[in-house]
Amino acid sequence: MSKASSPDLRSVARNFPIYQWSGKVSRVQSLGVESTGPICALGDLVEIRWAGQKSQAEVIALREGRVTLLPYGDTKGLTVGAEVVALETAPSVPVGMGYLGRVVDAFGVPLDGLPGPSSTGVASLRRKPLNPLLREPISERVFTGIRVIDGLLPLGRGQRLGIFAGSGIGKSSLMGMLARNVQADVNVVALIGERGREVQDFIEHCLSQETRSHTILVVATSDEPAVVRARAAYTATAYAEYFRDQGNSVFLLMDSVTRFAMARREIDLAAGQPPTSRGYTPSVFSEIPALCERCGSIASGGAITAMYTVLVEGDDHNEPIADTLRATLDGQIVLSRELANEGHFPAVDLLKSISRLERQVADVSTLDAANRLRGVLSVHHRHREMVEMGLYKAGTNPELDQALLRIPGITQFLRQKLDEVSSFDQTYQSLCRALTESSGVVR
Repeated sequence: MSKASSPDLRSVARNFPIYQWSGKVSRVQSLGVESTGPICALGDLVEIRWAGQKSQAEVIALREGRVTLLPYGDTKGLTVGAEVVALETAPSVPVGMGYLGRVVDAFGVPLDGLPGPSSTGVASLRRKPLNPLLREPISERVFTGIRVIDGLLPLGRGQRLGIFAGSGIGKSSLMGMLARNVQADVNVVALIGERGREVQDFIEHCLSQETRSHTILVVATSDEPAVVRARAAYTATAYAEYFRDQGNSVFLLMDSVTRFAMARREIDLAAGQPPTSRGYTPSVFSEIPALCERCGSIASGGAITAMYTVLVEGDDHNEPIADTLRATLDGQIVLSRELANEGHFPAVDLLKSISRLERQVADVSTLDAANRLRGVLSVHHRHREMVEMGLYKAGTNPELDQALLRIPGITQFLRQKLDEVSSFDQTYQSLCRALTESSGVVR
């Protein structure tokens, strides 16, 4: 043996484990796998080996020498007695600038059929949220090119907003406009629990070629196991954190956090947690804030601005997940089925929507115009039924008379075509014009 090869062999020996913890599968059921051993910690990865096959799994519960696992892949043919080997690694994902412009799964593996990008390291999927005292104050605006947001629901750099909507109201279309037009160095888009067809549609119709070049898509379709769907949310957040740490302004768009919560519910039920409100387990309501709190601005100049879509079940905006997110996020954009049915896009119900940081990021004149517009909409909303039934007589309520004159212009301001982009100057001018022009009719 030559002396030159000795250091290489020593290096290999140092990195080669001299022992390996293992166990045996003791029970196989529809919601997971139970084993005796190996020695591991909650959240660790293990590998199940049987009949020449293998699949990684995540440790989701530990009790009295028994380990509950949820496999990431197919376990067809798995039997009691299969070997379970501890990998002694926590869930992580490879990261690097080469991932920009790529579509990856929850493990960072490309789905576009192209060679894998070169990674510069790995990022933990369960990184701790930012220290509250190390967060940078939010004072800088992020423009989206969408009038109703830029003019009336201003978005701050590092802010987190929720898009609350039922199914079929235009949520995906609004997401596409945001992804195309938002001012950010990097976009991270997470499509969780979506239909496979919708993923391709989003890529082809919602992202321009220019947008794709600085966007990474993380995809976990509805047919994936719950543990993979939940992992996709952590993976997308880990990518956003990596790019933020490089000093970039990152826009994180996650569709949807509700399906993440559903996946967590399935995982936690398999772990033996009791169901509570709407069948959701207690830990779901702690996982959601822990995920969202990882966004924000840091002292080095990087920031994660996040939009989380919330699929409200049965159009019930008080269901548990929607209620939890309203309390967690820095505001909400509520989409209305009634407006959507009238062909109003984006179907934003302005009276139910709010940006809690509007005073920190918007100037006084914009805030004043926005409040005046909300006032007009509020007056019209209170008396709408009376006006439509023909029970109102012009001159009875001067405030309502003014609202009826302004409503057509305001409606035109709030509507926007999918391919239309409005600069902030154009938005502000249109907002002022809508509040001064009288194109309506008072009878």
